[in-house]
Amino acid sequence: MTPRLPPLAPRAWPPEMREALAPLSPDNAGAERPPDRPKGLNVLGLFAHHPALALAYNTFNGHLLYASTLSDRQRELLVLRVGVVRDAEYEWLQHKVAALDAGVSPEEVDRVTLGPDAAGWSAADAALLRAVDELVADARLTDATYAALAETLDPRQLLDLVFTVGAYDLLAMAMETFGVEVDEDLARWR
Repeated sequence: MTPRLPPLAPRAWPPEMREALAPLSPDNAGAERPPDRPKGLNVLGLFAHHPALALAYNTFNGHLLYASTLSDRQRELLVLRVGVVRDAEYEWLQHKVAALDAGVSPEEVDRVTLGPDAAGWSAADAALLRAVDELVADARLTDATYAALAETLDPRQLLDLVFTVGAYDLLAMAMETFGVEVDEDLARWR
């Protein structure tokens, strides 16, 4: 893939990017990430073209990453499925790493590609994956999927679910449109 809008290298980022990145490193983010984890420089370099937009999106995404009422595991299952449905390799790989860190097993990561009807999912996990499929395809949940989700999720979690899918669908759309290439430190997770 040839980038339509090549990412800016960190040394070329405008000073406003420091503020734009702050929501992704909140004080309550918990333990430091292991040093061998991908840094996401190509997608951050894309955002460096528009620091005001980066700040707005990262503030929203910071909620999804650090203040969501969903568990890390639930969030990562959702994001992985968005990556599959949108055929967004960058998003898939970045969140494959995050999912493993969140306790999703390697077998479950692989099973996400098979979808909600694959053998082995709990009813709650299948409902999460089905929600992604429906939201990405139709921008709404069927009554049956909503009812299945509402059995285990409270209203705030239901809202966080829809907004998580939407945020990562939007990010996949941007990365695919602008041709964000997989970073070298991310490619090893293929």
